[in-house]
Amino acid sequence: MTKENRQMHLNLFIQAVGHHEAAWRYSKTNPKDVMEIEYYQGLAQKAEEAKFDSIFLADTLALNNNIKFGPNVNFFEPFTLLSAIAAVTKRIGFIGTVTTTYNEPYHVARKFASLDHISKGRVGWNIVTSANGAEAYNFSRDSHLEHSERYSRAREFLKVTTDLWDSWQDDALTFDRENGVFADDRKIREINHVGETFKVRGPLNIARPVQGYPVLVQAGSSEDGREFAAQHAEAIFTLQDRLEVAQEFYSDVKGRLVKYGRKAEHLVILPGLCPIIGKTEAEAKEKEVELNELTSPEYGLQQLTQFLGIDLSSYPLDGPVPPLPSLEEFNGQKSKFKIILDLVEREDITIHQLLHRMAPSRGHVIVTGTPEQIADRMEEWFMNKGCDGFNVLPPYLPGGLEEFNQYVVPELQRRGLFRTEYTGSTLRDHLGLPRPVNEFTMLSSK
Repeated sequence: MTKENRQMHLNLFIQAVGHHEAAWRYSKTNPKDVMEIEYYQGLAQKAEEAKFDSIFLADTLALNNNIKFGPNVNFFEPFTLLSAIAAVTKRIGFIGTVTTTYNEPYHVARKFASLDHISKGRVGWNIVTSANGAEAYNFSRDSHLEHSERYSRAREFLKVTTDLWDSWQDDALTFDRENGVFADDRKIREINHVGETFKVRGPLNIARPVQGYPVLVQAGSSEDGREFAAQHAEAIFTLQDRLEVAQEFYSDVKGRLVKYGRKAEHLVILPGLCPIIGKTEAEAKEKEVELNELTSPEYGLQQLTQFLGIDLSSYPLDGPVPPLPSLEEFNGQKSKFKIILDLVEREDITIHQLLHRMAPSRGHVIVTGTPEQIADRMEEWFMNKGCDGFNVLPPYLPGGLEEFNQYVVPELQRRGLFRTEYTGSTLRDHLGLPRPVNEFTMLSSK
């Protein structure tokens, strides 16, 4: 695929029964589906039928404080759920979130290697640094690590994990029954890592993953996040709400790859897109209003208060958003916080208006309209160097995905912007990414 006729990549972001915070109350969803494995398997199969590159499951290690008002993340632990999805799909990739802040590299390396073998090379790792400070209290800590410290830990964590995957050469398993040699132990090595945070001897106790490494995905857009992505990430789930902001991010991150000896096409940038689809624009807008009217202001306020660290309950809903801290002072998810900062400054909106803007997609771009209008927006971003594709966030499920598959995907295919068939079998194949060279093999060959 040349640069001139490149096609966009599509990932399905599965969250509960939809990304709109009121999706569970919507008449076209069944909230009980959140606890049914068949529901998630069915979504993955529908995405595979439409030839999506992958599906994505987010995760957090603390209970949503506002569980009374609905789920805002999947309940199932990603490795378990993705294993079940792997069993009923054949080509689609799948990406799971695992934090580097409250985990150990050996556990994570082993689980991802296992899942990559189970799926025959279809897994990716969304590397996060735990923006949710409540997770700290579940892991013997009294406070959350500072933003820069979380990224420092993440860099060493990833180094240990990739070294563990490389601790086996690809041909270490010989299965030589005639000579009684199951594995060539000369091709399995200790990594003997000693760093600021981790001390790991290795080797891993499972063979190197089918893909070498699972596809490395990152979701931060802060300065630390951009530099981490430029050095390590192969795909980015990013948060932008306007084309000019997406173009700046795309140009900046792709431009940083050179100093790490990387090619621009080896990093796939996928901003979030929430499509609200109607046969007419008026129908789509009615659907958006209907969903927004199902939201609970109390829930929205609690969510925003928890995220911002500012008690908004004493301010009038129809009044202005109170002064917010600077981006430098904020210790949470900086990319989402910047979206809110820019939105408040640009439009001078009320708290209630802000709640409705955040309800469908938490700050990702929302496109409300006909399939042609949604495809137009996607083409505009894709063709004008705003992205390499999209992380699709249906406002409600499964209906929002079914509508996207039935109406938007064929329009993209008609325009030559999206595949009609898979041409590869692994997630790296779908994304056009090379298989990593085993660093230990390179050293032993010198």
